[in-house]
Amino acid sequence: MSSPPRIACLAVPLFPLAARLRSEPELAQEAVAILEGNGERARVVAATRLARRAGITAGLTLPQARARLPRLVARGRDASCEQAAQEALLEVAESISPRVEDAGEGRVYLDLTGLEGHYPGDDPELELGRAVIREVEQRAGLPVRVGIASSKLAARLAAARPHSPTRVAAGEEAAFLAPLELSQLTGESQVLAILERWGVRSVGDFARLPADEVASRLGQAGRRLHAIACGRDPQPLMPRQPPPTFREGMELEWPLTNLEPFVFVARAALQRLVARLAGCGLGCARLELSLALEPDGHDERTLTLPAPTREVKTLLTLLSLDLERRPPGAALRAFTLTAHPDRPRHAQLTLFGPTALAPDKLATTLARLFTLLGEGRIGAPRTVDGHRPERFALEPYAPPPPPAEHRPPPPGRGLLSVRVLRPPIPLEVITDAPPPEPAAADQVAEPAAPYDAPPARARPRQVKSLAGDGSARRPRIAGAVRVASGPWTLEEGWWTKEPLAREYWDVELQGGVLYRIFRDRASGDWFADGVYD
Repeated sequence: MSSPPRIACLAVPLFPLAARLRSEPELAQEAVAILEGNGERARVVAATRLARRAGITAGLTLPQARARLPRLVARGRDASCEQAAQEALLEVAESISPRVEDAGEGRVYLDLTGLEGHYPGDDPELELGRAVIREVEQRAGLPVRVGIASSKLAARLAAARPHSPTRVAAGEEAAFLAPLELSQLTGESQVLAILERWGVRSVGDFARLPADEVASRLGQAGRRLHAIACGRDPQPLMPRQPPPTFREGMELEWPLTNLEPFVFVARAALQRLVARLAGCGLGCARLELSLALEPDGHDERTLTLPAPTREVKTLLTLLSLDLERRPPGAALRAFTLTAHPDRPRHAQLTLFGPTALAPDKLATTLARLFTLLGEGRIGAPRTVDGHRPERFALEPYAPPPPPAEHRPPPPGRGLLSVRVLRPPIPLEVITDAPPPEPAAADQVAEPAAPYDAPPARARPRQVKSLAGDGSARRPRIAGAVRVASGPWTLEEGWWTKEPLAREYWDVELQGGVLYRIFRDRASGDWFADGVYD
């Protein structure tokens, strides 16, 4: 017979407070109270140790709490902070065990079966529990208590003990639960009232009752509670599917109208987000920003990165630039950052030959270029179907692996490269007079082409740009043509409504610069679209 599974319960005490302090760590040394509700109905649900020493307890209203402690820092429950803290707790648990159950409200169950062998010592389960506490505090930034038992209820009640971790030995769950009050077994008031009328005061008293008699009087709910009281958990651990995204955010105490204070709070949220990604070995491939605006507006933004990155400065710069380009239309009252993860690129180390590009540094460089140049301007160009030189597409940049060894360049004259001018620069071109066309008496007229102007058989002799500012991207072109090679005819889409017909020339000016120019046969206009380097 197989041994029962060993289950650990991770419980964050005062979870609403711990989640808030995780987002605002500067409040950890203050007297802080977390309230739930609005107006006069708001009640204290958690308070820091300084506040509790001053008499702040759960259930007090804000005026009552302020009467006891005037300098009390009051914060409302923040659903975004609590969700992010719960996800961070789950991520740490999933890095320890493959089977994790999300119980909500700062509580997580995980299957420890077979993991104790990784923690040698006199008591491997306690060593494992201490390691879990360290991991949660360091990676998730949350205080946690750990209980270990063979049932979820026993593990949860063990985690409520002040000394953590607490271990209940296998087979001793019933003895551990026996002295506890029935209210710790269930919150069903009707069942508790019936058991109180029977004179049942503790879990042990309830476990000693006959199971069939309990089921006949309390139904299936009573049978389930009786099994739990005997140390058997009829509901197994329910593993969750890890979410494909990571979220961080918070509700702001005061609406923000300027970018600088938002950058300050967003930096802390990004740092927590990146730390969670790094803990899972992931990078941010796409970042979504959801803004809640006054009074009830919303603003959604998406930043797609050229490569997964974990650099907070780059992500923060991207957010700042996007908000500067498109400011929100109202004051900001809450925000949520959602990271869509991807695996960072890896490179195999080589014993011989040149070193490959470091994937993490390459991803950071691409993200910085994305910040400077904007979306749609970073990638590797590739050709597409067609004949137009300006037609291309961008795909994610993935450098090829370096060659196995250094090779010297082949001897001979190197090839010229073309620096493309986008958009083409319009030109004024003076040409030689074209030679006369031979005439024939029996020549039959052909139907007109979709472009009326005949081919330019005259060579360009003088060129001058009609636009340009003298920069490298828009140079001023002027001078006599020393050498002209061409024309090379390019025709495409003659059957469409917008046919293309061009005649390309390579011209070298007196100054020695070599340009690629073309004539649009439909309009007769000349353009320069490239410079040979």
